[in-house]
Amino acid sequence: MIATYKIESAKLAQCEKDEASVLVYYQPTDSEKEDLQQLFDLDPLDLEAIYDQDEVPRVESSRDSTFIIWKRPDNVSSRADAIQFEVSSVGIVLRQNKMALILPCGELPMAGRDFKRVESVGDCALRILLHTVHHYQGHLKAIKMISQELQAKLITSMENRYLLQMFALGESLVYYHDALEANFTVLSKLRGAPDRLKLTSEQVGFLDDVIIESQQASKQASIYSTVLSGLMDARGTIINNNMNVLLKNLTIINVVFLPLNLIAGIFGMSEYSMIMRDLDWRISYGVFTLAMAALGWATWWWLVKAIDRNQNRNGRKAE
Repeated sequence: MIATYKIESAKLAQCEKDEASVLVYYQPTDSEKEDLQQLFDLDPLDLEAIYDQDEVPRVESSRDSTFIIWKRPDNVSSRADAIQFEVSSVGIVLRQNKMALILPCGELPMAGRDFKRVESVGDCALRILLHTVHHYQGHLKAIKMISQELQAKLITSMENRYLLQMFALGESLVYYHDALEANFTVLSKLRGAPDRLKLTSEQVGFLDDVIIESQQASKQASIYSTVLSGLMDARGTIINNNMNVLLKNLTIINVVFLPLNLIAGIFGMSEYSMIMRDLDWRISYGVFTLAMAALGWATWWWLVKAIDRNQNRNGRKAE
């Protein structure tokens, strides 16, 4: 699908293809790819490189055209109970006062505050780069919020599900940081040679703002990734500790009921009825039940005290 725009009153307005100076190709078909190659003199290998997830962002310039491969964040997806934050490549081609934006997947809204005061195709290209940086920053905020929610759940959890979600977030942050660093290389090349896009002094200042925001997003992704990976082992230890506490409690319960089961087995035989035949069964079995409860409580009290004494003894040795 092709969306066509023209620059009118310092903003993008939809128009017919013959009048368009900005063309956006959403998941272009084979015929649209051929049209793109003819209209912008684009090499087929460069066009295919946009579809490669591992393609490194770059900028190439000739006398009358500029070709940019840029990394942007994809829409958030959920797979196997884990939220995935991934990146994909987009292509930007500028030639003879026309620009083509090639999106192999997803969409990009050509409106909003990031696309105000568009005076030329160079302005439009810079605002696309800025919009992408803002998209990264929004996803980084979401990752931080999700990480905090998962951390709260991990405190009481004994499952690996939340820990696996943390690993997925850590992987996403690595991809984001790598993409932002690669994008920064493109921005540095554009800043070093502003004639690539025929930038004015005002546009160069805008490009500096994009570079600053991109560096901030990259540093933020690096910090989140470092913190997340540094606390991953500690959060795994929390899950193991929760499991150990549960097993300890289950062990205490088993130890409490072992002697009770033994006594119940002994006195549940016919010999108990013979011994207590002179008493009313309500009294004999009532006394027997109370004795079992008392013995169970005494066993539990002794185990708790023994565990506390052992912990205190280990604490003094550690000091």
